[in-house]
Amino acid sequence: MSAPDSRAELFLGLISGTSADGIDAALVRFHGDGPHPRPELVCGRTFAWDCELRARLLALGQQAQALTLDEVGELDVRIGCAFASAADALIAAAGIARRAIVAIGSHGQTLRHRPQGEVPFTLQLGDAHVIAERCGLPVVADFRRRDVAAGGHGAPLVPAFHAATLHAPDEDRAVLNLGGIANLTLLPAHGTVRGFDTGPANGLMDAWCLRHTGQPFDADGAFAAQGRVDHALLTRLLAEPWFGAPPPKSTGRDQFHLDWVDAALAGDEAPADVQATLLVLTARTVADALRATQPRTRRVIVCGGGVHNPRLLAALAEALPEMRIESSAAHGLDPDFVEAMAFAWLAREHLARRPGNLPTVTGAAGPRILGALYPA
Repeated sequence: MSAPDSRAELFLGLISGTSADGIDAALVRFHGDGPHPRPELVCGRTFAWDCELRARLLALGQQAQALTLDEVGELDVRIGCAFASAADALIAAAGIARRAIVAIGSHGQTLRHRPQGEVPFTLQLGDAHVIAERCGLPVVADFRRRDVAAGGHGAPLVPAFHAATLHAPDEDRAVLNLGGIANLTLLPAHGTVRGFDTGPANGLMDAWCLRHTGQPFDADGAFAAQGRVDHALLTRLLAEPWFGAPPPKSTGRDQFHLDWVDAALAGDEAPADVQATLLVLTARTVADALRATQPRTRRVIVCGGGVHNPRLLAALAEALPEMRIESSAAHGLDPDFVEAMAFAWLAREHLARRPGNLPTVTGAAGPRILGALYPA
Protein backbone atom coordinates (compact mmCIF):
# COMPACT_ATOMS: atom_id res chain seq x y z
CA MET A 1 0.00 0.00 0.00
CA SER A 2 1.38 3.40 -0.96
CA ALA A 3 1.95 6.00 1.73
CA PRO A 4 -0.63 8.78 1.99
CA ASP A 5 0.25 11.98 0.13
CA SER A 6 1.25 14.45 2.84
CA ARG A 7 0.91 17.26 0.29
CA ALA A 8 -2.77 16.54 -0.46
CA GLU A 9 -5.14 19.36 0.45
CA LEU A 10 -8.95 19.53 0.53
CA PHE A 11 -10.81 22.51 -0.89
CA LEU A 12 -14.53 23.02 -1.55
CA GLY A 13 -15.73 24.79 -4.70
CA LEU A 14 -19.15 26.39 -5.22
CA ILE A 15 -20.71 27.87 -8.36
CA SER A 16 -24.07 28.62 -9.89
CA GLY A 17 -23.65 29.20 -13.60
CA THR A 18 -25.48 31.31 -16.14
CA SER A 19 -28.32 28.79 -16.38
CA ALA A 20 -29.00 29.16 -12.63
CA ASP A 21 -30.10 25.53 -12.72
CA GLY A 22 -28.58 24.69 -9.36
CA ILE A 23 -25.61 25.22 -7.08
CA ASP A 24 -22.75 22.90 -7.99
CA ALA A 25 -20.59 21.94 -5.02
CA ALA A 26 -17.36 19.95 -5.27
CA LEU A 27 -15.06 18.71 -2.54
CA VAL A 28 -11.65 18.32 -4.16
CA ARG A 29 -8.41 16.80 -2.94
CA PHE A 30 -5.38 18.25 -4.69
CA HIS A 31 -2.32 16.01 -4.79
CA GLY A 32 1.10 17.61 -5.13
CA ASP A 33 2.64 21.06 -4.82
CA GLY A 34 2.50 23.96 -7.21
CA PRO A 35 -0.17 25.13 -9.67
CA HIS A 36 -0.39 21.80 -11.55
CA PRO A 37 -1.73 19.33 -8.98
CA ARG A 38 -3.67 16.18 -9.66
CA PRO A 39 -7.29 16.92 -8.67
CA GLU A 40 -9.45 14.21 -7.15
CA LEU A 41 -13.19 14.76 -6.82
CA VAL A 42 -14.00 13.43 -3.36
CA CYS A 43 -17.69 14.32 -3.54
CA GLY A 44 -19.83 16.36 -5.91
CA ARG A 45 -23.48 17.36 -5.66
CA THR A 46 -25.85 19.79 -7.33
CA PHE A 47 -28.36 21.47 -5.03
CA ALA A 48 -31.59 22.90 -6.39
CA TRP A 49 -32.43 26.53 -5.88
CA ASP A 50 -35.54 27.50 -4.00
CA CYS A 51 -38.13 27.77 -6.79
CA GLU A 52 -39.07 31.36 -6.01
CA LEU A 53 -35.45 32.47 -5.78
CA ARG A 54 -34.51 30.75 -9.04
CA ALA A 55 -37.43 32.35 -10.86
CA ARG A 56 -36.22 35.71 -9.63
CA LEU A 57 -32.65 35.03 -10.75
CA LEU A 58 -33.85 33.96 -14.20
CA ALA A 59 -36.02 37.06 -14.55
CA LEU A 60 -33.08 39.26 -13.60
CA GLY A 61 -30.85 37.48 -16.09
CA GLN A 62 -33.43 38.18 -18.80
CA GLN A 63 -33.42 41.84 -17.73
CA ALA A 64 -37.12 41.57 -16.97
CA GLN A 65 -36.84 43.29 -13.60
CA ALA A 66 -35.14 46.27 -12.02
CA LEU A 67 -33.87 46.09 -8.44
CA THR A 68 -33.72 48.61 -5.64
CA LEU A 69 -30.59 48.80 -3.48
CA ASP A 70 -32.50 47.13 -0.65
CA GLU A 71 -33.43 44.24 -2.96
CA VAL A 72 -29.83 43.81 -4.12
CA GLY A 73 -28.63 43.64 -0.52
CA GLU A 74 -31.33 41.17 0.43
CA LEU A 75 -30.64 38.99 -2.62
CA ASP A 76 -26.92 38.97 -1.83
CA VAL A 77 -27.60 37.52 1.62
CA ARG A 78 -30.21 35.02 0.41
CA ILE A 79 -27.82 33.68 -2.23
CA GLY A 80 -25.05 33.52 0.38
CA CYS A 81 -27.32 31.48 2.65
CA ALA A 82 -28.13 29.09 -0.21
CA PHE A 83 -24.43 28.61 -0.98
CA ALA A 84 -23.66 28.01 2.71
CA SER A 85 -26.42 25.39 2.90
CA ALA A 86 -25.01 23.66 -0.19
CA ALA A 87 -21.52 23.58 1.34
CA ASP A 88 -22.84 22.20 4.63
CA ALA A 89 -24.87 19.52 2.85
CA LEU A 90 -21.87 18.47 0.75
CA ILE A 91 -19.62 18.18 3.81
CA ALA A 92 -22.23 16.01 5.49
CA ALA A 93 -22.64 13.83 2.38
CA ALA A 94 -18.87 13.36 2.09
CA GLY A 95 -18.47 12.42 5.75
CA ILE A 96 -15.37 14.62 5.93
CA ALA A 97 -14.34 16.41 9.10
CA ARG A 98 -14.86 20.13 8.58
CA ARG A 99 -11.43 20.92 10.01
CA ALA A 100 -9.81 18.94 7.17
CA ILE A 101 -11.01 21.48 4.57
CA VAL A 102 -8.55 24.32 3.94
CA ALA A 103 -11.04 26.77 2.41
CA ILE A 104 -14.14 27.26 0.28
CA GLY A 105 -13.88 28.88 -3.16
CA SER A 106 -17.21 30.53 -4.03
CA HIS A 107 -17.97 31.96 -7.43
CA GLY A 108 -21.43 33.21 -6.50
CA GLN A 109 -24.25 33.97 -8.94
CA THR A 110 -23.59 36.46 -11.72
CA LEU A 111 -26.18 39.22 -11.73
CA ARG A 112 -24.58 41.43 -14.41
CA HIS A 113 -21.47 41.12 -16.57
CA ARG A 114 -20.41 44.30 -18.38
CA PRO A 115 -16.65 44.03 -18.93
CA GLN A 116 -16.66 46.50 -21.80
CA GLY A 117 -17.82 50.07 -22.05
CA GLU A 118 -16.94 53.34 -20.35
CA VAL A 119 -17.24 51.83 -16.85
CA PRO A 120 -16.52 48.08 -17.05
CA PHE A 121 -17.87 45.92 -14.24
CA THR A 122 -18.97 42.43 -13.29
CA LEU A 123 -21.24 41.61 -10.36
CA GLN A 124 -21.61 38.27 -8.60
CA LEU A 125 -23.90 37.91 -5.57
CA GLY A 126 -23.62 35.50 -2.65
CA ASP A 127 -22.34 37.20 0.50
CA ALA A 128 -19.06 35.45 1.38
CA HIS A 129 -19.28 36.75 4.96
CA VAL A 130 -22.48 34.73 5.36
CA ILE A 131 -20.84 31.59 3.94
CA ALA A 132 -17.81 31.92 6.23
CA GLU A 133 -19.98 32.57 9.29
CA ARG A 134 -22.39 29.72 8.65
CA CYS A 135 -19.81 27.14 7.54
CA GLY A 136 -17.04 28.08 9.96
CA LEU A 137 -14.46 27.93 7.17
CA PRO A 138 -12.35 30.51 5.32
CA VAL A 139 -13.93 31.59 2.04
CA VAL A 140 -12.25 32.97 -1.06
CA ALA A 141 -14.72 34.80 -3.29
CA ASP A 142 -15.15 37.72 -5.71
CA PHE A 143 -12.77 36.20 -8.26
CA ARG A 144 -13.69 38.17 -11.37
CA ARG A 145 -13.45 41.84 -10.46
CA ARG A 146 -9.65 42.07 -10.09
CA ASP A 147 -9.20 40.86 -13.66
CA VAL A 148 -11.75 43.44 -14.88
CA ALA A 149 -9.93 46.13 -12.91
CA ALA A 150 -6.77 45.11 -14.79
CA GLY A 151 -8.51 45.67 -18.13
CA GLY A 152 -9.66 42.10 -18.67
CA HIS A 153 -13.06 40.54 -19.17
CA GLY A 154 -13.01 38.72 -15.83
CA ALA A 155 -14.02 35.66 -17.85
CA PRO A 156 -13.59 32.93 -18.64
CA LEU A 157 -11.54 31.96 -15.59
CA VAL A 158 -11.80 28.17 -15.81
CA PRO A 159 -9.24 27.89 -18.69
CA ALA A 160 -6.41 28.26 -16.18
CA PHE A 161 -7.68 25.10 -14.45
CA HIS A 162 -8.09 23.33 -17.79
CA ALA A 163 -4.49 24.18 -18.66
CA ALA A 164 -3.29 22.89 -15.29
CA THR A 165 -5.07 19.54 -15.66
CA LEU A 166 -5.84 18.69 -19.31
CA HIS A 167 -2.91 19.91 -21.42
CA ALA A 168 -1.11 17.29 -23.54
CA PRO A 169 2.32 17.76 -25.16
CA ASP A 170 1.49 15.65 -28.20
CA GLU A 171 -1.73 17.13 -29.62
CA ASP A 172 -3.73 20.34 -29.91
CA ARG A 173 -6.76 20.10 -27.65
CA ALA A 174 -9.77 22.23 -26.84
CA VAL A 175 -11.96 22.09 -23.76
CA LEU A 176 -15.59 23.02 -24.40
CA ASN A 177 -17.80 23.97 -21.49
CA LEU A 178 -21.49 23.76 -22.38
CA GLY A 179 -23.16 25.68 -19.59
CA GLY A 180 -25.67 28.45 -20.00
CA ILE A 181 -23.01 30.00 -22.22
CA ALA A 182 -20.54 27.97 -24.29
CA ASN A 183 -16.86 28.69 -23.87
CA LEU A 184 -13.67 27.23 -25.28
CA THR A 185 -10.22 26.74 -23.84
CA LEU A 186 -7.56 26.23 -26.49
CA LEU A 187 -4.71 23.98 -25.32
CA PRO A 188 -2.13 23.74 -28.11
CA ALA A 189 0.58 21.14 -27.68
CA HIS A 190 3.06 24.00 -27.89
CA GLY A 191 2.06 27.62 -27.58
CA THR A 192 -0.17 30.00 -25.71
CA VAL A 193 -3.33 28.91 -23.92
CA ARG A 194 -6.35 30.93 -24.97
CA GLY A 195 -10.01 30.87 -24.02
CA PHE A 196 -13.20 32.76 -24.72
CA ASP A 197 -16.97 32.52 -24.82
CA THR A 198 -18.46 31.44 -28.14
CA GLY A 199 -22.10 32.33 -27.49
CA PRO A 200 -25.27 30.78 -26.09
CA ALA A 201 -25.59 27.13 -25.11
CA ASN A 202 -28.03 25.72 -22.57
CA GLY A 203 -29.26 29.12 -21.38
CA LEU A 204 -31.34 29.92 -24.47
CA MET A 205 -32.47 26.34 -25.03
CA ASP A 206 -33.56 26.00 -21.39
CA ALA A 207 -35.45 29.28 -21.45
CA TRP A 208 -37.25 28.46 -24.72
CA CYS A 209 -38.08 24.97 -23.45
CA LEU A 210 -39.48 26.36 -20.20
CA ARG A 211 -41.64 28.87 -22.05
CA HIS A 212 -43.18 26.29 -24.40
CA THR A 213 -43.21 23.02 -22.45
CA GLY A 214 -43.03 24.06 -18.80
CA GLN A 215 -39.92 21.92 -18.38
CA PRO A 216 -36.74 23.59 -17.07
CA PHE A 217 -34.53 21.96 -19.72
CA ASP A 218 -34.78 19.85 -22.86
CA ALA A 219 -33.99 16.36 -21.50
CA ASP A 220 -31.91 14.40 -24.07
CA GLY A 221 -32.78 17.03 -26.69
CA ALA A 222 -36.23 15.47 -27.10
CA PHE A 223 -38.02 18.78 -27.73
CA ALA A 224 -35.45 19.78 -30.36
CA ALA A 225 -35.85 16.35 -31.96
CA GLN A 226 -39.50 17.15 -32.67
CA GLY A 227 -38.54 20.08 -34.88
CA ARG A 228 -36.52 20.95 -37.95
CA VAL A 229 -33.82 23.57 -38.25
CA ASP A 230 -35.20 26.84 -39.59
CA HIS A 231 -32.29 27.96 -41.76
CA ALA A 232 -33.69 31.46 -42.32
CA LEU A 233 -33.94 31.97 -38.56
CA LEU A 234 -30.47 30.50 -38.08
CA THR A 235 -29.06 33.00 -40.59
CA ARG A 236 -30.69 35.91 -38.75
CA LEU A 237 -29.35 34.70 -35.39
CA LEU A 238 -25.84 34.22 -36.80
CA ALA A 239 -25.90 37.82 -38.03
CA GLU A 240 -25.41 38.95 -34.41
CA PRO A 241 -22.23 41.13 -34.56
CA TRP A 242 -20.90 39.66 -31.29
CA PHE A 243 -20.20 36.32 -33.00
CA GLY A 244 -17.74 37.99 -35.37
CA ALA A 245 -15.82 39.84 -32.67
CA PRO A 246 -12.31 38.49 -32.04
CA PRO A 247 -11.24 37.08 -28.66
CA PRO A 248 -10.82 37.89 -25.86
CA LYS A 249 -14.55 38.11 -25.34
CA SER A 250 -17.19 37.02 -22.87
CA THR A 251 -20.95 37.22 -22.60
CA GLY A 252 -23.90 36.07 -20.50
CA ARG A 253 -27.66 35.73 -20.17
CA ASP A 254 -27.95 39.49 -20.00
CA GLN A 255 -26.98 39.55 -23.71
CA PHE A 256 -28.33 36.26 -25.05
CA HIS A 257 -31.87 36.01 -23.68
CA LEU A 258 -35.35 35.32 -25.01
CA ASP A 259 -35.91 38.93 -26.07
CA TRP A 260 -32.89 38.50 -28.35
CA VAL A 261 -34.48 35.38 -29.86
CA ASP A 262 -37.90 36.99 -30.17
CA ALA A 263 -36.43 39.92 -32.11
CA ALA A 264 -35.23 37.47 -34.80
CA LEU A 265 -38.51 35.56 -35.17
CA ALA A 266 -40.78 36.01 -38.17
CA GLY A 267 -43.72 35.10 -35.96
CA ASP A 268 -44.94 31.87 -37.52
CA GLU A 269 -42.19 29.47 -36.37
CA ALA A 270 -43.16 26.23 -34.63
CA PRO A 271 -41.69 26.17 -31.10
CA ALA A 272 -39.93 22.84 -31.69
CA ASP A 273 -38.32 24.25 -34.85
CA VAL A 274 -36.94 27.17 -32.86
CA GLN A 275 -35.56 24.73 -30.27
CA ALA A 276 -33.86 22.70 -33.00
CA THR A 277 -32.45 25.90 -34.47
CA LEU A 278 -31.07 27.10 -31.11
CA LEU A 279 -29.34 23.75 -30.67
CA VAL A 280 -27.67 24.03 -34.08
CA LEU A 281 -26.80 27.68 -33.33
CA THR A 282 -24.75 26.47 -30.36
CA ALA A 283 -22.94 23.81 -32.39
CA ARG A 284 -22.34 26.14 -35.34
CA THR A 285 -20.94 29.03 -33.28
CA VAL A 286 -18.62 26.66 -31.38
CA ALA A 287 -17.40 25.07 -34.62
CA ASP A 288 -16.89 28.42 -36.36
CA ALA A 289 -14.94 29.80 -33.40
CA LEU A 290 -12.76 26.70 -33.08
CA ARG A 291 -11.86 26.58 -36.77
CA ALA A 292 -11.03 30.28 -36.73
CA THR A 293 -8.75 30.09 -33.70
CA GLN A 294 -7.23 26.59 -33.55
CA PRO A 295 -8.02 24.71 -36.78
CA ARG A 296 -5.58 21.85 -36.05
CA THR A 297 -7.46 20.77 -32.93
CA ARG A 298 -7.70 16.99 -32.76
CA ARG A 299 -9.60 16.45 -29.51
CA VAL A 300 -12.50 18.43 -28.01
CA ILE A 301 -13.07 17.61 -24.34
CA VAL A 302 -16.62 18.52 -23.33
CA CYS A 303 -17.93 19.37 -19.86
CA GLY A 304 -20.94 21.16 -18.40
CA GLY A 305 -24.63 20.29 -18.51
CA GLY A 306 -24.71 20.13 -22.32
CA VAL A 307 -22.64 16.95 -22.24
CA HIS A 308 -25.88 15.14 -21.30
CA ASN A 309 -27.68 16.30 -24.47
CA PRO A 310 -26.90 13.63 -27.09
CA ARG A 311 -28.45 15.66 -29.91
CA LEU A 312 -26.18 18.60 -29.10
CA LEU A 313 -23.10 16.37 -29.04
CA ALA A 314 -24.19 14.82 -32.33
CA ALA A 315 -24.58 18.29 -33.85
CA LEU A 316 -21.08 19.17 -32.66
CA ALA A 317 -19.66 15.96 -34.14
CA GLU A 318 -21.38 16.73 -37.45
CA ALA A 319 -20.03 20.29 -37.44
CA LEU A 320 -16.50 19.14 -36.53
CA PRO A 321 -16.04 15.76 -38.26
CA GLU A 322 -12.25 16.02 -38.23
CA MET A 323 -12.13 16.29 -34.42
CA ARG A 324 -12.76 13.75 -31.66
CA ILE A 325 -15.59 14.87 -29.34
CA GLU A 326 -15.49 13.29 -25.88
CA SER A 327 -16.58 13.90 -22.30
CA SER A 328 -14.11 15.15 -19.69
CA ALA A 329 -15.00 11.93 -17.83
CA ALA A 330 -12.56 10.20 -20.18
CA HIS A 331 -9.85 12.26 -18.48
CA GLY A 332 -10.92 11.70 -14.90
CA LEU A 333 -12.92 14.91 -14.50
CA ASP A 334 -16.66 14.61 -13.85
CA PRO A 335 -18.23 16.88 -16.52
CA ASP A 336 -20.88 18.12 -14.09
CA PHE A 337 -18.34 19.46 -11.60
CA VAL A 338 -15.39 20.78 -13.60
CA GLU A 339 -16.34 24.41 -12.93
CA ALA A 340 -16.91 23.85 -9.20
CA MET A 341 -13.56 22.06 -9.06
CA ALA A 342 -11.99 25.02 -10.83
CA PHE A 343 -13.14 27.43 -8.13
CA ALA A 344 -11.76 25.12 -5.47
CA TRP A 345 -8.47 25.32 -7.39
CA LEU A 346 -8.71 29.12 -7.67
CA ALA A 347 -9.15 29.34 -3.88
CA ARG A 348 -6.00 27.21 -3.54
CA GLU A 349 -4.12 29.51 -5.92
CA HIS A 350 -5.26 32.58 -3.98
CA LEU A 351 -4.00 31.21 -0.67
CA ALA A 352 -0.69 30.30 -2.32
CA ARG A 353 -0.49 33.89 -3.64
CA ARG A 354 -0.32 32.68 -7.24
CA PRO A 355 -2.14 34.34 -10.18
CA GLY A 356 -5.41 32.69 -11.15
CA ASN A 357 -6.04 34.39 -14.49
CA LEU A 358 -4.51 33.91 -17.91
CA PRO A 359 -4.07 37.34 -19.55
CA THR A 360 -4.08 35.70 -23.00
CA VAL A 361 -7.60 34.50 -22.17
CA THR A 362 -9.18 37.46 -20.38
CA GLY A 363 -7.23 40.33 -21.92
CA ALA A 364 -6.03 41.62 -18.55
CA ALA A 365 -2.86 43.71 -18.35
CA GLY A 366 -1.04 40.86 -16.62
CA PRO A 367 -1.28 37.94 -14.20
CA ARG A 368 -3.26 38.77 -11.08
CA ILE A 369 -4.04 37.03 -7.80
CA LEU A 370 -7.82 36.67 -7.94
CA GLY A 371 -10.40 36.85 -5.19
CA ALA A 372 -10.55 38.10 -1.63
CA LEU A 373 -10.23 36.10 1.58
CA TYR A 374 -13.03 36.07 4.17
CA PRO A 375 -11.65 34.38 7.34
CA ALA A 376 -13.63 31.83 9.30
